This record gives sequence, C-alpha cells and structure tokens, in this order.
Amino acid sequence: MSEVRWQKSSFSTDKVECIELANMAGGILLRESDTPHTVIATSPAALRALLATAHRHG
Repeated sequence: MSEVRWQKSSFSTDKVECIELANMAGGILLRESDTPHTVIATSPAALRALLATAHRHG
C-alpha cells in the first residue's frame, strides 16, 4: 500500500486547524488536521458539489 500524501489549504497556517485532502485511487480522502485518524472518503464530483455549495453560502 502506498503512503497517503495529505495536502493542506494554502490559506492554512500552523495556528489554525484545517481540512486536509489526499487523492487515492479515483477518490478523495478528507480529514481535519486536529483529528488526523478520522478520515472520510468521497468522490471528486461530491467534493465539487460541496465546495460549490459552501462558496454560494459562504
């Protein structure tokens, strides 16, 4: 099994918890930096929909 490479947002700082993403076998993994052992898997389409909705309501 290959190592997961997590990526933080460019808006993130060391003092702020953030969402981290990783690309795995056609899916996307998400975790919160302060609870790195809790991981959610989703599809690229579902993540795009979430981000579009958050952008419209943010």
